[in-house]
Parts: sequence; C-alpha cells; structure tokens
Amino acid sequence: MKKRMLPAVLVLVFAVSCSKGGGVKGDYVAKVGDKNITKEEIQTEMAALPPMGKASFMGANGVARFVDQVVKREGLYLEAKKRGLENDKDAQKKIEEAKKIALINYMIDKEVGAVSQVGEKDIRDYYESHKDDFMNNKEVRISKIVVGTPEDAMKALKRIRAGEDFAKVAADMSTDRSSSRSGGDIGFVNPQKTGALEPNLVALALSLKKGQVSDPAKTENGIYILKVTDIKGDLIPFEQVKSFIPRKMATERQKAAFEKLMETVNKDFKVEINKEALAKIAPVEAAAGAMKNNGSVHQ
Repeated sequence: MKKRMLPAVLVLVFAVSCSKGGGVKGDYVAKVGDKNITKEEIQTEMAALPPMGKASFMGANGVARFVDQVVKREGLYLEAKKRGLENDKDAQKKIEEAKKIALINYMIDKEVGAVSQVGEKDIRDYYESHKDDFMNNKEVRISKIVVGTPEDAMKALKRIRAGEDFAKVAADMSTDRSSSRSGGDIGFVNPQKTGALEPNLVALALSLKKGQVSDPAKTENGIYILKVTDIKGDLIPFEQVKSFIPRKMATERQKAAFEKLMETVNKDFKVEINKEALAKIAPVEAAAGAMKNNGSVHQ
C-alpha cells in the first residue's frame, strides 16, 4: 500500500504541535469547527520552531502561512476524529508510540538540557584545565602495544586496567620489538603528519588525553593499543577560542548527563537479551537504490 506524504511544512507544524502543549487562553486568530486557535498558541508554537523552520515563516506573510498550516492540521485532526479513527487499533498503537517518544524526549530535555548553560567563569576554567585541547602544531608522546589477535589485545588491556604498568605489558606482549624494548615508547609525533602514524590511528591518538589508554584499534599491521604520555604544542590564546568553548562544554556535559541517566535506567530496570531469539530476527535489507548510490555495503 502506497503511503501518502504530507507537505514538509505541514509535517513541521505537526511536530511542533506534538512537542508543545496548546490550550492557552487568548484572542482567537482562527476557528476550525468549535476549536479556537488563539494568538498565544500561534506565538508559542512559532517560538518552538527550529531555526530552519523559523526561516520558512518570516515576516507577516510567513505568519499568515503558519496559521494556514495550523488550520489545516486542526481540520485534519477533527476530520480524523469524526471518522472514528482514534478508536482504530493501528491508530492507537501509533498514538502510544508517539506518546512514548514524546515522554522520552521530554525527560531527556529536562535531564540533559539543564546542564547546557555555561557562564564566563566556566569558560575560563575549562580553558585553563584543558589547554592540551587548544594547541597548534600539536605533538603527542605515544607508547604502543601491537598484538596479532583480538584475544591478545584483550589480555593486554585487562592487565593495564588492573593497574599493571603499560611499559611492562608492552615489553611482555608487544610484537613490535623496536618499541617494546623501550616499554612501547615511540617518542613525540605529530599525528597529522604523513607517515607519523597509520591513517586510522591519527584520530585516535589526537582524541586521547595525557595518561589515557585507548581501546584496541585494528590496522593492516596488527591490533594497536595506544597511550599518550605527554602533549606539547603552541597554545592558542583564550580570546581566539572562547567562542567555541561553550558548545564544546555543552556537548560534553550533555553526553555525561545522558550516560548518568542511562546508568539510572539500567539500575532501575534489569535488561535481558535472548540471544537465541535475536539470532532468528531477519536483518533489514538495504534498498537497491541506496546500495547503488553509496557504491558499497559496509559489513
């Protein structure tokens, strides 16, 4: 059965309606049947639009078009109710799913959104405590362990996480004899210079903080575990980066808040995966057009 697609702007207005409650009293701008659409409702919904949506309804003509979309939405809703579709089993299932998503999003907004605000002192303190993140010509001193199998990689990582010295584990297990003799140390490198590191290790090396150990990373020449033991470079002045720091801080805080929320969820609700049943679920087939456009299918 072919699905009917709503115009993009109408979908956008639907989404805003689902995310923000109506029912605010005030002068009505339009009537649809017995339903009054108030000025306050229109202003609240327009304020909730994402930036791209607001750009679609700029100026007096834009407001008129937005009201027209809201009128269409309310008319379609009333027609659906008139036809008794709210009692349809499929409709009830979709309503319940939409309710679930709306409730999840509301909870995440409350938990995660609250930590996004940062002040001037927060920005300066972050800069002072993360200077390694704000460097030009950045070089990192790296120690590495190279092994041949995933099993050996996990053995090495387990020893390190248990508190054993990285250099000792490198000397015992690394197959790269030139570096294992020095505890895996290969000195300072600029990861972005060609040949300094294998291509898929560059981003990994740059993402590590001083003293941090990476997860195993597979390359053509083996499986690597990296540790950054020192960082140096040309510090970028605060004034040049302070406009970028709030966004960086907000992203990190939101990630930490979401992980904390998931810890609470996992503590409150036991999760069990039936691996036998999981194995019987047929995987989703990629659309032929998507495969053609992408040129390859990632395994």
